[in-house]
Amino acid sequence: MSAPTPIRTAVIGFGLAGRVFHCPFVAAVPGLELTAIVQRSKDTAHEAYPNARILRSPEEAFSDPGIDLIVVGTPNETHFDLASQALQAGKHVVVDKPVTISGTAARALIDLAKQHNRILAPFHNRRYDTDFLTVSKLHREGTLGRITQVFAHFDRFRPLQRPNTWKETGGDPNGLLFDLGPHLTDQALALFGPPARVTASVRTDRDKTDIDDAFDIVYEYDIASENGAPRSLRYECHATMLAATPSPRFRVHGTLGSYTKQGLDPQEAALIGGARPPQLGSPDPWLPEPESAWGTLAAAKDLSEPIQLDSAPFPSVTGDYRLFYANVRDAIRGDAPLAISAEDGYRVIRLLELARQSSHERRTLPVTF
Repeated sequence: MSAPTPIRTAVIGFGLAGRVFHCPFVAAVPGLELTAIVQRSKDTAHEAYPNARILRSPEEAFSDPGIDLIVVGTPNETHFDLASQALQAGKHVVVDKPVTISGTAARALIDLAKQHNRILAPFHNRRYDTDFLTVSKLHREGTLGRITQVFAHFDRFRPLQRPNTWKETGGDPNGLLFDLGPHLTDQALALFGPPARVTASVRTDRDKTDIDDAFDIVYEYDIASENGAPRSLRYECHATMLAATPSPRFRVHGTLGSYTKQGLDPQEAALIGGARPPQLGSPDPWLPEPESAWGTLAAAKDLSEPIQLDSAPFPSVTGDYRLFYANVRDAIRGDAPLAISAEDGYRVIRLLELARQSSHERRTLPVTF
């Protein structure tokens, strides 16, 4: 039997998103072909991927009948227009996070994808981070018992506003809430589903900034215990650009113990440094985390003697962004459902809208979709 025709893919944009998070992983997944890259000027995309055609406008990709999949890796405010044009042209679409900058626009994209019977996949790649996959494993296997609190941080130290980047201009659409908020919120949804309430503080903490550069979001869950008694779960999402000493990436507390994980998944840093992932399925390894970076699992030997704790490194699950694109490939072929659906993208942006509203009104809001 001959191999299926590869899914010919065009990546729009060769900034950080296209260069680091999309092109390397499209190129590394069998069954996908990095056919074209849209780069309006410069030739860095051609130098990096000489076998891909370089296009100078998105319209060239939309009008090309040989392109099956469009990846939108451009500034946030362009996501809706580019994704809608791609869907109308009959293309499947991956959109970098956030899928759009409003829930209304996200819902319109979902309707358009259904109308044209095409895949619309939000790029919530942090579901494939080593830290999140490890927390998911602990939750799935019940290692921590009933989880009661999660603290998730994305901390940076950028006290000065960076020049010459759209991420530091334009106000709300490009602030930290829409940059790191989608990752943190999507992970909460993936673990526990929609929360009942949201309370947030979205702020500008630096001396000079044109965007929101810090936020704290608390998602509250009402969860029934095994005996039916109401229980609460508090999931906190934090991000700041003023953390010279970052907090743990995850701290998770449960009725049987706690898990703490320092540091970020190594994939982004490696890619920025020039690394390329090997072909998925090859024997070459892709960035297993060293034991020195593993998180710590602490649990009581005997729950009646909680002062006597066993505390030891817990092996990290290896992260792999190639799996996102492998799933997109399978979904386009009809071999699997999307692991991260367009509805997931809508729910994320809707929760972030509620977080901004909560911060503005200084009150807790019920979650409604």
